[in-house]
Amino acid sequence: MAVAPSSRDSSDSSSRPSLDGVDALEKDNLLNQDVEAQKFYEPKPAQPINHEDTVATRKKLIALAGYFICNIGLTIYNKAVLGSFRFPWLLTALHAGCSSIGTSVMLQLGHYHAAKLTQREHLALVAFSFLFTINIAISNVSLAMVSVPFHQLVRALTPLFTTVLFRVFFNRTYATATYLSLIPIVFGVSLATYGELAFSDLGFVLTFLGVLLAAFKTIVTNKMMTGSLKLSFWEILRRMSPMACMQSIIYAWLTGELAEFYKFFTEELLSPGYKWSPWQFFLIMAGNGALAFALNVSSFSTNKIAGALTMTVCANIKQCLTIILGSVLFEVNLSIMNMWGILVTVAGAAVYSFVELDSKRKAARAAATVAGSARQ
Repeated sequence: MAVAPSSRDSSDSSSRPSLDGVDALEKDNLLNQDVEAQKFYEPKPAQPINHEDTVATRKKLIALAGYFICNIGLTIYNKAVLGSFRFPWLLTALHAGCSSIGTSVMLQLGHYHAAKLTQREHLALVAFSFLFTINIAISNVSLAMVSVPFHQLVRALTPLFTTVLFRVFFNRTYATATYLSLIPIVFGVSLATYGELAFSDLGFVLTFLGVLLAAFKTIVTNKMMTGSLKLSFWEILRRMSPMACMQSIIYAWLTGELAEFYKFFTEELLSPGYKWSPWQFFLIMAGNGALAFALNVSSFSTNKIAGALTMTVCANIKQCLTIILGSVLFEVNLSIMNMWGILVTVAGAAVYSFVELDSKRKAARAAATVAGSARQ
C-alpha cells in the first residue's frame, strides 16, 4: 500500500531548488553558489598602522607647540639680533656643531644610550647628512636666482610633493579628505606670501628641486626613526651633525665664505666702533646655536610623533605665523591679499587637524576590529 508523502516533506521538497533537467555545468554552479558567496564576507587584510596613528593627540599637540616655539623663536632671534648675517654656510655649520655638542652632552648625562650600528646603518646616516647639506645648498643657491615671494610660493607646495613621494616610494596613500584639506593650506600660503614673482630658468628648476629634496628629507627622517632602522632622534642627530658641520665648512671654503668671514672678523668685529665686542658676538652666536640645537631636537622628535606630512603642513603654517609676528614686531605692512591668505591657511589647518583626528579614530577602530577577530 503506497504511503502519501506528508505535507512537511512536500513543502521541503518544493522549497529546495530542483536539479532535475539541469546540465552538469549549471549543477556545479548551483552547488558552489554558497561557497562563492562567502568570498564577499572575508575580512579585508589589515592595513599597516603608521607610528603617528599610535601617538596620543595630547602628546602630538605638545610636540607641535614646542616645534612652533623653537622655530619662530630662532627666526625672530636671527632677524632681531643677528640681522643680515651674511654667512649662511657658517651659520649652518654653527647649528650642526652645536647639535653635535648638545647630543654628546646628553649622552654623557645618560639621557640616552649609544646604539651599535652596522655598516649599512652608518652609510645610511652618511647619505642622510649629504641630503641635509645638499638641500640647504640648493635652497640658498636658488634663492639668489629668484624673488623671495616666488621662493616662498614654491616652498608652499611641499605638502603636495610629500604625498606624491610617499605614494611613489612607499606606496602610502591618504584619505581623500586629507588631500582636499591640503588645498586651502597651500593656496592660503601662496596668497599670504604673494609678491613679485621673478625667476630665471635655472632658478625655477633649482627652486622646485629644492622643494622636492626638502619633502624627501622630511620623509627619510621619519622613516629612519619609524622604519626598519628605528633609530632614536638623539642617535641620528649625534652621528649626522658632525658630518653636516664639516660639509658646511667645506662648502663655505669653496664659495669663498670663509675668506669673507675672516675679513669681517678682522676689519669689522675687532674695530673699536663695532656694535658688539668679540665676547658679546661669541655669546650671541652661542645663544643662536643653543636655540638651533633645541629646534633640531624638537623637529626630529615631532617628525616621529606627528608624521612627515604634518611637519610639512606645520612649515606652511609657520610661514603665516612669521608674517604675523613680522607685522607686529618689525612693522611689516600686510596687504588685504596677504591677510586673506593667512585666514585661508588657518582655516585649512583646522580642517586638516579635524581630518587627521578622524583618520586616527578610524585607524583605532580598525585595529580594535582586527584584534577582536583574532580572538574569535
